[in-house]
Parts: sequence; C-alpha cells; structure tokens
Amino acid sequence: MNAAIPQLPPKSANSADRATLLLVDDTPDNLTILSEILEPHYRVRAASSGERALQILQHSPTPDLVLLDVMMPDMDGHQVFARLRESNKTRHVPVIFVSAMNADEDEIKGLEEGAVDYITKPFHPSIVLARVRTHLELKNVRDQISQHNAALEIEVQSRIEEIQRVQDVTIHALARLAETRDPETGNHILRTQEYVRTLAQTLQSHPRFKHFLTDHNIRLLAKSAPLHDIGKVGIPDHILLKPGKLTPEEFEIMKTHAGIGSDALARAEQDIEGRVSYLGIAKDIARHHHERWDGKGYPDNLVGDAIPISARLMALADVFDALISQRVYKPAFPFSKAKEIITSEAGKHFDPDVAKAFLDSFDVFCDIANRYRDDPEHQSSQTA
Repeated sequence: MNAAIPQLPPKSANSADRATLLLVDDTPDNLTILSEILEPHYRVRAASSGERALQILQHSPTPDLVLLDVMMPDMDGHQVFARLRESNKTRHVPVIFVSAMNADEDEIKGLEEGAVDYITKPFHPSIVLARVRTHLELKNVRDQISQHNAALEIEVQSRIEEIQRVQDVTIHALARLAETRDPETGNHILRTQEYVRTLAQTLQSHPRFKHFLTDHNIRLLAKSAPLHDIGKVGIPDHILLKPGKLTPEEFEIMKTHAGIGSDALARAEQDIEGRVSYLGIAKDIARHHHERWDGKGYPDNLVGDAIPISARLMALADVFDALISQRVYKPAFPFSKAKEIITSEAGKHFDPDVAKAFLDSFDVFCDIANRYRDDPEHQSSQTA
C-alpha cells in the first residue's frame, strides 16, 4: 500500500466494546488490505465467499456493519444482500457494497436495494475509515432510537393495560352494585360473561356472525356483558326484592330496567364527550337482552335480525343462568332440563343459530356454571 493509513482513536480501550465488522471478498489481498485499514479501530471478521458470510451472520455476535464485495463467484454480493434481508436476525444490519465497478448505474443499483453506501476499489484508507465510522455512528443512533421506542411501547402498553384494568374494575363494581339489590343472583355476572364469550367464540366463523364477531368485538362483548342488568338499580325495592312472583303491573315496572340501564350508559357516554367502544355494545345488551326472536320480547318488540347480535347472545346466556339458578318463585333446574327448554325455544325466544351454538358448547356452559357456583346457601345441586 502506498497511502498512509490515518490513525483514528479507538472507539474504546476495551476491545469488547468495539464495533464488529464483517468483510466479505473472494480475493484474499482485498481482505488483507481492508483488515489493515480497519483492525486498529474495530473487531474484524472476514469471509471469502457469500456462503461463508451467511454462516457467520447467523452466529453471535451479529456484526454491526458488513462490507460486501459485489463481484464474487457462486453467490454475488446482490444475492448475499437479498438473503440478509430475508432473515429477521440480519435484515437490519447495515451493508456497504464494495466493488471495482464505478459506473453510476452500479452504485444506484446497490443503493436502491438498500445498501447504506458504496465504496469502490482501489481502497482509499481515509475514505474507508470515514464511511465506516459514519455508518456505525448512524447505526448507533438508530439502535438508541429503537431501544427508546421499545421502552416507550412497553410503557404505553403498561398504561393501556392499567386503563383496561381500571375499566374492568369499574364495570364489575357497577354490576356488583346492581347485584347487591338483587341478592339472589350471586355469581350471575361472572357466569353470563363467560357464556357470552363462549357463544361468540363458537359463532365467530359462522357466515351470519363473522362480520361482527371479530376478536376485538368478542373482547368488548365479554367486557360489556356484566352491565346487562345495570338498570335494576332504578327498580323500586318492593318490586325488585319481592319474595314471590310479580303481578302483571309489577312486571311492567320491572321491564323498564332495560331502558333505564341503556339510558344511563348513554348519558355516561355523553358526559365524557367521546365514544367508548365497549359502551356501544353495553347499551345494546342492556336495552335488548330481553327481546325475543319472534318479536314478543321487550322493550321494543324487535324481530329476528333487528335484534343486535350482542343482545341475542346475552338473551340466551341470561335465560340459561336463570333456569339453573334458584329463585324465590322456582327451584334451580338441572342443566339437562335447561338444555331442553332452550332447545324448544329455538326460533321463538332465541336466534336458531345462537341456540345451536349453545348446544354445540353445552359442556362448556356446564363447566362455567360449576366453576362459578354461587355460595352454598344460594345454590342447589346441579346435574347435567
């Protein structure tokens, strides 16, 4: 070599902290020249073929920068570069193409493929060092930004999860508040929440439901289900807590809980001056979970598909749980009896496809009912 090699200060006195370079060239003399230029400042590894370079790149530590010869037999630099970009481990490693070709179109091709720079032979040590140093500094900045972004993502995700937990606690607190005025219901909100989730997952690929039952909406359904009877807080005690069957007049008042609940949720949404996605589903469930497929339900006498899907699922979940739960006016029915009643109501009380989904997942319903049994004083023995 005729040109003097400029001596830049090492990146660190500790060689373990120095950047690692991979030099790839099928000509030993070229590897020797580049090594003499770079080894005083960096840790240097060398590969005499594209295949060997790919092998090295799959092992730790991954090089911080690759100087890659373009013209090589068997596998040229462009092919090696393409393979690097196919691997998650190496796709972000910066690559400087090295070539004796100095036509503009050659340089443009390399840069268009994604190389960070292009160095031509014969080597000018000061140019090689300057460009290597520049791209290592850029990589260091990119790495710092990436690490910072990753930390921010973790923090954002943590905050989102905290907000979701607060939402869940608030929802359950409201549902439990309503439940305290109806002591017979016990773990009703937990059971119906899981019944609704089960029905939604069973129907997720069904042609009639798949447009609505996305993973996101299923999560919202499960989140919203505990609020289905929130309107009961507005029902007078002498009706809600009556130790016996309601009169027709009392039942008309009891039916107003559907509208009371949906109206309360609507006002809450207006108060925060913004749309909360789960509240839209919660309002539908609260208002329409007593609608019937045949139009004989309440409060709006909706028929068939006019009933929101969320409410159709909630309707079956609510009825099943009422059937298997003890009330002052009825004993708890065995699971098998509840199954018979719901089957007989397919196409009348319930959407036929929702009823079929219930039958398909009946064992899961029974498992949920047993898992969230009420306290012994509120339950009776159940059999499938």
